[in-house]
Amino acid sequence: MSIILENLNSKAIQLGIPLSVHLDVTWRCNERCVHCYLDHDDLGEMTYDEIEGLLTQMAAAGVFLLTLSGGEPLLRTDLFAIIRRARELTFNVKLKTNGILIREKEAALIRELGVETVQVSIYSHRPEVHDAITKVKGSLNRSLDAIRFMVSQGLKVTIANVVMKQTRFDYPGVQKLAAEIGASFTIDPTITPHINGDRSLLRLNIDRNDLREIMNDKTIAGEDQFIAVAPGDEDVMDSIPCSAGHSACYVSPYGDVYPCVQFPLPSGNVRQQKFIDIWKYSPQLEEVRSIRSRDLPVCSSCSHVAGCSRCPGLAYMEGSMRGPSTADCEKSFAKTGIPSANMLLKAAKANA
Repeated sequence: MSIILENLNSKAIQLGIPLSVHLDVTWRCNERCVHCYLDHDDLGEMTYDEIEGLLTQMAAAGVFLLTLSGGEPLLRTDLFAIIRRARELTFNVKLKTNGILIREKEAALIRELGVETVQVSIYSHRPEVHDAITKVKGSLNRSLDAIRFMVSQGLKVTIANVVMKQTRFDYPGVQKLAAEIGASFTIDPTITPHINGDRSLLRLNIDRNDLREIMNDKTIAGEDQFIAVAPGDEDVMDSIPCSAGHSACYVSPYGDVYPCVQFPLPSGNVRQQKFIDIWKYSPQLEEVRSIRSRDLPVCSSCSHVAGCSRCPGLAYMEGSMRGPSTADCEKSFAKTGIPSANMLLKAAKANA
């Protein structure tokens, strides 16, 4: 996040403004990725009129950053009407798509409407691996064709790479591919449990040794240094775990509001309440906002607490939003070689 966005986010948190919203316009998809955490049946997604009304409410509430995603958002025939209305309301729009439905016409509309960035997931530079994950033959080449064309039209494109067991050794190839095409590159070594709570997808996570190699790859992780926290550091103890529910939230295709797409705590529904009323008065969001680092029974005693990427949503799906997120403990350990408080606690229990 740039310094400008960091400052904007801090100000939004202070003022209680929902600066950023991730809106899935559909969960339908033309791919069936093996690690996907969403259902793909249409259970009555919001109509264009409902989404248009929601966009108007969000603009009035102060939302500025809008991510439109899915599922595959281009499966909605009214997607570009949604984007057009979002831009009329001056949202900064980011689009997440698999890209296989983007041709010249769609790319021209994305550029015409002033979409800030387009993110496309590429799991491997090898067609046989990528296509096996999406379960769509030819999907890699179709996605790459879309990316190349969008870049040629001056659009900002980010290639997102989710690392899993099947793609463990492929991220350097995808990173090189992004550089050759002229796209940005981002990587995520964490598999998300299914939104219904099913954790079986976590079997796809890479092992600790592979995670250590990735977390110490300076082309990925940079030069960040571990900073140990002195016991009782007030600034750290008073900090919030992340922006979810503080300056950002997620809205499903059915109008359900959650703190984040990775934090499936039902907090209201825009078909039943105004967006601003959910944002301001939802008991669930109020609970999320009440939590500070000092309120985390295990993490508050951890030397990683100042720099950990702890996701309260992953912690929530693990059992408690105030608890540790094992995936983030593993990332901190992989980066530093220093066990987290949670890891030490588990080891002590195992040896008791």
